[in-house]
Amino acid sequence: MNKSKRQNELHKLQPVHQPPKPSKAELAKAIHKTVSDLVRPDLRVLFCGINPGLYTAAIGHHFGRPGNRFWPTLYGACFTSRVLHPLEERELLDAGLGITNVVSRTTATAAELNADDYAAGGKRLIATVQQYQPKVLAVLGVGAYRAAFGRKRATLGLQQETIGATNIWVLPNPSGLNAHYQLADLVRLFGELRDWVE
Repeated sequence: MNKSKRQNELHKLQPVHQPPKPSKAELAKAIHKTVSDLVRPDLRVLFCGINPGLYTAAIGHHFGRPGNRFWPTLYGACFTSRVLHPLEERELLDAGLGITNVVSRTTATAAELNADDYAAGGKRLIATVQQYQPKVLAVLGVGAYRAAFGRKRATLGLQQETIGATNIWVLPNPSGLNAHYQLADLVRLFGELRDWVE
């Protein structure tokens, strides 16, 4: 199925699995949890979120909150053959894809992060990339990339700098709270990365 047909279908697609939502008490306790990286050596793309939110930490899987557009975007950009649910995230490894975060600390919103969080997260992220050596590190959020790497003028797309042999690509944050980019915009921009990687 081509990209344009996928884009037309995205609004009606739902993941196969829909587990129960965490309770308010489970969400409150999630502030003390972290979410493990989904990574292995030699990935095509290591996607990098900003940090886990409460919903994601409560279920223990990346981009877990309903309304986050990461999973439909991957499908629309032809990274996956169907819309995956966060509980199915390990299927990404078979496709040469992984997930990490700039900051591992869970917060209710990314606005709770400070400059020290981003600086420490940038160092941790460099160490992760050096260890696993993905072809591309795709940071999902231009503000997060600027803060973690000290690149105040960075824009979306392929960056000039690399981490060893790993290229860096910056994409918009797929959170449903990011109103600057609609799903079709995300699919187009993620699709540019996919075309470049292929």
